[in-house]
This record gives sequence, structure tokens and C-alpha cells, in this order.
Amino acid sequence: MEWQDEGIILGTRRHGETSAIVEAMTKAHGRHLGLVKGGRSHRMQPLLQAGNRVELVWRARLDEHLGNFQVEPLEFSAARLMETPLGLTGLQLAASHIRLLPERDPHPGLYEMLALILVHMDESLTAGELLVRLEAMMLEELGFGLDLGSCAVTGGREDLGFVSPKSGRAVCRAAAAPWAERLLPLPAFLMGSDLRAASPSELAAAFRLTGHFIARHVWEPRGLTPPETRAAFVGIVTRDAGAGPRSAEAAG
Repeated sequence: MEWQDEGIILGTRRHGETSAIVEAMTKAHGRHLGLVKGGRSHRMQPLLQAGNRVELVWRARLDEHLGNFQVEPLEFSAARLMETPLGLTGLQLAASHIRLLPERDPHPGLYEMLALILVHMDESLTAGELLVRLEAMMLEELGFGLDLGSCAVTGGREDLGFVSPKSGRAVCRAAAAPWAERLLPLPAFLMGSDLRAASPSELAAAFRLTGHFIARHVWEPRGLTPPETRAAFVGIVTRDAGAGPRSAEAAG
């Protein structure tokens, strides 16, 4: 068995005296692990850092085996990402989300979003918007996508401003008025596909929204808690709006 693909390294762990097991999100083969012989050498360690984009060749006798990776560099991003709290927490948070996916399930859209996030990890608002979109996309890929196309009460598509915390469906402002305090605010930028520099307060609301449904459908059923890096990342990207650690914890 053999394939070739590009991937983004999520992490490594030591294997024996000289080798390493590398975990990568690949473009066409999903989250995949492989053994890199000599992966702990001084030559290979800089290449195998989380956040680097690489060319991978995977070989194994049978498809269900761990297999071996041959790794070649495409883009060294790890050092840049680890220079700032935004880059470090953003990378760790994105990796923790990708690890919620079944191993070897192809998710090319999530791969492209992850690659885009890493490019913009020095721009806090853009990185925040991309990462919350990654969370929404991950819910969709796992079968728990939000329905933001029309109002759950009237069927209309105008003035959507809230989301039901039970159904995940949008609700227009007029229909939501009697129960607004029980609903989750819907930031307008989430209803479009174009990046538009969401404000810190919009990002705080968006992370509260996605966090509610990830907790309900993914973390809690699996006995998991939100990663600490999520509160840290949300705190960084929303700090300018006064949504500091207190709001960040609520978002998780």
C-alpha cells in the first residue's frame, strides 16, 4: 500500500531510541499517523514540528497497519507560529479540533481551512474568524451542522439574529423577541462565506455559539472537557472588546 499527499503536522511522539510517530492532517487522506525512522535526529526534528506543511509518502504492507512516512518540507511555519501566544494557542486549538475527527476520514475542506488559519495566525481578528468557522465546519462534518439558512419559526430568511440552543436552527429577531434571553446570538458574519474582519464582540458571540454545540454533541458525549487553549485563544482575539478571561471561559 502506498500513497502521496500533502499534510500539516499536528504533533509527534517518540518511538524507540531514534524514531518518531508523526500525526498529520492530510489533504486527501484525513488525519493520519505514520512512523518516521530517524525522526528524532537533529536533521529531522525541525521538519517534524507541529504547524509545518510537508509532502508525505505513506507505505505499509496492509492498509490497517501504522505504516511509514517519508517526509519532505513544503513550508516551515512552526517557528513563526510558536513566537506568539496567538500562534501557539491557535495551532494547539486547531489541532485539538482536528483530533476529534475519525482517523483516516478524508476532510479536504477542513484541511484547506486549517492551512488558511496557519497563514493568518499573525492577524488576531482574521485568525479568530477562521478558527470559529473551522469549529462550525467541524460540526457540519461530524453531522451536527447548524441550520442558519432560514427562521425556524417563520421560515423567512431576513433579519436572522439568534440560534435555538436545542435545535441549532436560526430564529429571526421578531420571532425571537419573547425568548431572546434563552437563545444564542447569531453574529451576521457566520451567515456568509466571505471574510469581513469580524469585530471582537462578534467573535466572542460566535465562539459562545459554536462552543455550546461542540460541548453538547462532541465533548460531553465523549467525556471530554473543552481544551484550555480554547479559552486562552478566545481571550486573545476578543481582548480589545473587553471580553477577556471571563468571557473566554464562558465561550468554552
